[in-house]
Amino acid sequence: MTTDQEDDFHDEDYKSKSQLKREMHALQDIGKQLIELRPDQVTPLPMSDKLRAAIEESRRITQREARRRHLQYIGKVMRQEDQLDELIRAIEGYDAGSAEHTRRQHLAERWRDRLVDEGDAVVGEFIDYCPYADIQHLRNLARNARRDAQKEKNTGQAKKLFRYLRECIDEQESPG
Repeated sequence: MTTDQEDDFHDEDYKSKSQLKREMHALQDIGKQLIELRPDQVTPLPMSDKLRAAIEESRRITQREARRRHLQYIGKVMRQEDQLDELIRAIEGYDAGSAEHTRRQHLAERWRDRLVDEGDAVVGEFIDYCPYADIQHLRNLARNARRDAQKEKNTGQAKKLFRYLRECIDEQESPG
């Protein structure tokens, strides 16, 4: 090997053909997750107009081979995205098996438990965390869930509170 070839081989930015292929397939998998999201889930995600248009176009493609090629195109477009890490994190927030989804679920559960146990004192803390939450609606949901807990009934109020908290957390933590 010549010295130029050795320098290329030891270059830190060098990636083998196999590594490039693995990265390409990973981006295609993320693209597949993206096109499986509902349109209202895709709207707040941070992405270029080119990627957004490609995702919208994919909804119209039904033929298997054409869809496969379009996924390759989406992967290619994703390589040029500036906020790829933020986009991946946001997608994981919707993926029920991901660590990000689980983290948000646990966070909403902790807030729900605190709102039921500690009362209105915690509402202000949650509003500090999620400033766009409707304070009146939140207080009402917490009051109803607390009433259910005191009467040892389950009318679904705690679940309504949890859902609202989760929506607020998703809105707060979704980039863009």
